[in-house]
Amino acid sequence: MSADALSSVAAVVHISSRPALSAREVQVLRGWLRSDSKTDVAAALFISVATVNTHLARIREKYVAAGRPAGTKAALTARALQDGYITLDEL
Repeated sequence: MSADALSSVAAVVHISSRPALSAREVQVLRGWLRSDSKTDVAAALFISVATVNTHLARIREKYVAAGRPAGTKAALTARALQDGYITLDEL
């Protein structure tokens, strides 16, 4: 298979493996990626830090289920950018 064909297959797999995040998960994800602190995100969204952690854990589980693990904040940032959940300008 040529490099162009492999690239096309990878693009199709990437698009189909975008996890479906809830609106609240996207809010928490975007807030956390733009913030230095989960405490700040919790305060801004009027939720507890434990709830922020729960949302982030579920987001990571969805990425694992899609075959695209994101175990670090840097990896989660990359996935969010790839999937259009956040833009570079928003960071």
